[in-house]
Amino acid sequence: MTPSSLREELKKKGPFQSLEQEAMLGILRTSDLLENRLARLLRKYGLTPSQYNAMRIMRGEGEPMPCLEVADRMIQVAPAITRVVDQLLHRELVHKTQSSQDRRVFLVGVTEEGLALLRQLDEPIQNLHRELLGHVSAEDLQTLNRILHIARGSVSE
Repeated sequence: MTPSSLREELKKKGPFQSLEQEAMLGILRTSDLLENRLARLLRKYGLTPSQYNAMRIMRGEGEPMPCLEVADRMIQVAPAITRVVDQLLHRELVHKTQSSQDRRVFLVGVTEEGLALLRQLDEPIQNLHRELLGHVSAEDLQTLNRILHIARGSVSE
C-alpha cells in the first residue's frame, strides 16, 4: 500500500501526523477488511469469528480445558467468553463440565458435531487465507509477521 493510497481510501485530506499514525491506521484498516471477509465466510456456517476461534483453541488442546484459558488464548480479547461458550453449547458444538479439582472452574471441549463443523471449515478458511494474502511473497509475509511481532511486544494488555 503506497502512502497516498491509505489517505485516499480513508478520504483523508491532509497528510498523516506521523509514520506511526499512518502505520497504525493502516493496520486497523487492514484488520477490519480481513476480519469482515472472515466473518462473511463464517456467517455461512452460523458462526462468529469469536466462536470459531474458541472452537479452534479447544480442538488444538485436544481435551477439555478451563473456560478462562480459552479466553486467554483468543486472538481478540473476548470479555464475554461465557456468552460465546453458551452460544456454542446451545448448538451442541461444545460441551462444558465442572472441574472435579476446583468447582469454580468449568472445562470446555469440542463435541463430535463441533469437530465435524471445523473440518468442514478447514479448507474454506485456508482458501480465504490464500485469496487474501496469496499475492504477497513469502519473504514479505515473513517480514510482516516479524514487524507485527515487534509491534505486539510493546503493547501491554
